[in-house]
Amino acid sequence: MSTTRRIVLPPTHDVETVPFADGEEAWFWFSRCQLMRHDGARFVAGMVETPRPCDPDDVYRAVMDIYRQRLIENPHLQVLGSYGEKLTPPDQYAREEKRDVPLWEEALGQLADALRKKGIVR
Repeated sequence: MSTTRRIVLPPTHDVETVPFADGEEAWFWFSRCQLMRHDGARFVAGMVETPRPCDPDDVYRAVMDIYRQRLIENPHLQVLGSYGEKLTPPDQYAREEKRDVPLWEEALGQLADALRKKGIVR
């Protein structure tokens, strides 16, 4: 009797994926997915209206990669997390948010570059 196990992979779907326009769109998509996960939802590939070329975790890994490469620092992560949770970018005209705008733009610029190399951002 053979002890070899047969592995059957699920069929791949010929679905055209839509890359994100920029780092901000990718970040807010990831943030919405995280908020839904927190509420108990599970991400299932292919079960979305707009198929994306990645999983939400790929965006998280890209952020952590650019952090480990020291392209962004802790203040950038704090700004990404804070405004990602609010699902809105910092307002340059609001006095209490004005200082966060450069950190937000720097972080999303680095994220967009990293995701563009992977074909996740146009």
